[in-house]
Amino acid sequence: MEYLQKIEDVTMDRRTFLKVASTVGASAFLGSYHVDIAKAILASDRNIIWLNGAGCTGCTISFLNAEEPDVIQAVTQLDVMIRHQETVMFQQGLFVDGQPVTNAALNANFAMEQFLDSGEPFILVVEGGVPLGPDGTGNYLRIAGKPFVDDVRHIAEKALMTIAVGTCASYGGMPAAEPNPTDVVGLQFSGTKKGGALGADYRSKAGLPVINIPGCPAHPDWILLTLSAAILDKIPADFLDEYQRPKPFFPSGHTVHENCPRRGFYDQGKLDGEYANGNCLWKLGCRGMISHSDCALRLWNDKQNMCTQAGAPCVGCVEPTFPEGRFVDEIEGIPSLAGVNVGTAAKVAIGAAGVGIAAHAGHKIISKEE
Repeated sequence: MEYLQKIEDVTMDRRTFLKVASTVGASAFLGSYHVDIAKAILASDRNIIWLNGAGCTGCTISFLNAEEPDVIQAVTQLDVMIRHQETVMFQQGLFVDGQPVTNAALNANFAMEQFLDSGEPFILVVEGGVPLGPDGTGNYLRIAGKPFVDDVRHIAEKALMTIAVGTCASYGGMPAAEPNPTDVVGLQFSGTKKGGALGADYRSKAGLPVINIPGCPAHPDWILLTLSAAILDKIPADFLDEYQRPKPFFPSGHTVHENCPRRGFYDQGKLDGEYANGNCLWKLGCRGMISHSDCALRLWNDKQNMCTQAGAPCVGCVEPTFPEGRFVDEIEGIPSLAGVNVGTAAKVAIGAAGVGIAAHAGHKIISKEE
């Protein structure tokens, strides 16, 4: 943490920016650097357009539930103008008393079109999947009289940066689950396959692909800090993983399992076969071993809890394969404890615990030194 004492936000390179942001979290980062952030972007007049597609609006709720800072503080500190946000904006209807409205004060969609015509730079945020059906028309989801996919493509062409918030917008998520009758895809992915609604070759005006912030919902810190980095032009393409997630929040070399509060029970071979016993939830379908996020370090609900701590298995909601199979089914392809079959793990609990705890402790020490 010594580098925190040696740098100012306005002089951070992009790698350092994200390293600091991911280390200290949204509260400490925006709280410590909000003056410098405000100065740095005062002249940039950043704007945000936030679209909602096929989804439950859970990521908006998660974003609005940010505690420290709350959304109002963050928007104020970042000097951002939210031009369009379908969940919390004013009147969006196209008709009043049966007559079409072409007044920006009464019609949010008309106001957005006026803003787009102005040519001002903006960041596009999309929440929710993009239906392409039937037959590629996108008519299964129409907003303001147009297929949602048409708006997404039209606006993304003009965006300085495009950010997919939540697994639905990133990879298709729940609306794209089999059999996916409406042919829902993410912005630039359909599951693990690149392409999506915008195509594999899409680049924003900043030269970046879609920046994916998965999660069902996405953690408010991930949203706030990625938006902060985008507003300050501090997200380089090489800081995204193969699924275009910011590596500080979704590290390829780290899984939820490594810092799970139930990890010690796994090391002892205490694997629950039913709920509410308080041990490792691997056999109940926990996907923490194959889920790459910092949930167990960052925590949720004002940094109080996480899924496994609350007694529920990790469902792997940050992965492009989500949702895949039944959540209660034991995941395949994960090695047993020290090569021992799960059914006999308890017989070697002491030995497994010794090896596992030592390895886990060593990992934590190494992580702290890094």
